Amino acid sequence: MATPDKKRKLNSEEKNPKMASLEKKRKMTPKVFNDPIHGNIELHPLLVKIVDTPQFQRLRFIKQLGGVYFVYPGASHNRFEHSIGVCHLAGQFVRALRDRQPELNITSKDVLCVEIAALCHDLGHGPFSHLFDKRFISEAWEKRKSELRNENEDEFDDEYEDEDEVEDEDENEDGKWKHEKGSINMLDHMLKVNAGLKDEFNKKGIMEKEVRYIKELINGPQKDAPKSIPKEKWFLYEIVSNDRNKIDVDKWDYFARDSHMLGIGNNFNHNRLISFSRVIEQQICYRDKEATNLYDMFHIRNLLHQRAYQHKTSNSVEIMLAEALVLADEFIKFKGKDGKHVRMSDTVRDMTAFTLLNDGVIHKIIEFDVEKLEKSKGIHRRDVKKLKKSKEILNRILRRDLYRCVGEKRFAGGKFGKREDVIKDIKAKLKGTPIVSRLDEEDFIVVDVVNLDYGNKDQNPIVNVKFYSKTNPDVAEAIAKEDVSLLLPQTFSELSVRVYCKNQDDKDACKGMFEEWARKCNEKMRKQKT
Repeated sequence: MATPDKKRKLNSEEKNPKMASLEKKRKMTPKVFNDPIHGNIELHPLLVKIVDTPQFQRLRFIKQLGGVYFVYPGASHNRFEHSIGVCHLAGQFVRALRDRQPELNITSKDVLCVEIAALCHDLGHGPFSHLFDKRFISEAWEKRKSELRNENEDEFDDEYEDEDEVEDEDENEDGKWKHEKGSINMLDHMLKVNAGLKDEFNKKGIMEKEVRYIKELINGPQKDAPKSIPKEKWFLYEIVSNDRNKIDVDKWDYFARDSHMLGIGNNFNHNRLISFSRVIEQQICYRDKEATNLYDMFHIRNLLHQRAYQHKTSNSVEIMLAEALVLADEFIKFKGKDGKHVRMSDTVRDMTAFTLLNDGVIHKIIEFDVEKLEKSKGIHRRDVKKLKKSKEILNRILRRDLYRCVGEKRFAGGKFGKREDVIKDIKAKLKGTPIVSRLDEEDFIVVDVVNLDYGNKDQNPIVNVKFYSKTNPDVAEAIAKEDVSLLLPQTFSELSVRVYCKNQDDKDACKGMFEEWARKCNEKMRKQKT
């Protein structure tokens, strides 16, 4: 039996069939986005349905480059437009392969699945993008565990008795939570809470199996688990997130978009690379003459990291932001499922709460009423102190009173040791110095170790890329670096060690300590060479 609402809808359609036809056509019409990088981008109606959800719209309020915006005024772009750009390039790429090689049997459903994966690949990003998963989450979880362990063993055991199970579900193989996992969880949440969205997926033939395949395109197939598509189509896994050789449309968009917004020149041409791509033996391969173009791609990656992503001042801002977020973690809460309020670091386990989390969290911290908190019952003075310190750090950022980089030393990649060993070695040099006698080293110094490379650690970035020639378009072969140019780099990675001083008064002492450490490192390395 039809409900009153359905009856009204049927009556209106019977009275005005023209309007009903227009409404139906509007719902099925693609939408065009005017993008500064790719021009007019036309999205499939189902993709538009995804864009028009709170989970996707949230990306409008997450800066693509996090703390870089505090250094480059042009870096104001967000994850929203990047995701649409990646979707556009994914569709362009897979259609080019389909048109060039009909024998691949790429279907319209294949194209749509790849586009959905590209559109949704960054749904799991938190405030300030990579700062959230690379700096904040691990520090917040570890700090929380440590505090509970020190204060109350019983409480720790109660709260973390199922931690191993939780980590298996929410963390990657290396034990760290990553935004790709968040993207998969957010996709599930999006399909669950948006009325009719799952039905729209089903209408296009995207059922549970295809949704599982979309997740594999975002985060890679699960290890030792059967893939959702036949072997002859495994090349599709290389379009959105390519773990084999790091050549994918996600990077193509952010290389072009970030370069444009930062004002940094970019010689890499992704459109040309698409034009000279072929699938050979289930791998995407490129014309031999495009080897130089690919080296340009990896070069712009390194250049963007050197000049922007790992800029010493950008990293100073991100170190401060991460510290402020960790300190305020237990006070800033978001309403999650069943109305339960969860702290910031736990939102990654509650997508209802995570939907509400974006860059605006720093303003929630700054506006937090500390005086009201102090008057609350059961609040420890130490907790009030943490929140005050968080607010102070954020206000320092806004006043441009940043942690100062007092020194930087570079080493060839793989020649110096592990990151933890470097930090331990530097801090060991502090012991017994006058400055440490009055302060704990954590109160005035930050050691930041940055790995800079061409995308394949210390290896040649195109060692895992196969090429074809004009005369043998169905034969894939590797190309030696020397056959491309003798002017290419001999070393493809380096380690940058930086020391930041939190207080201006201690800057000279920190600088002297770091210079002494760097001098001894140079002597040690000279002895090793001889």
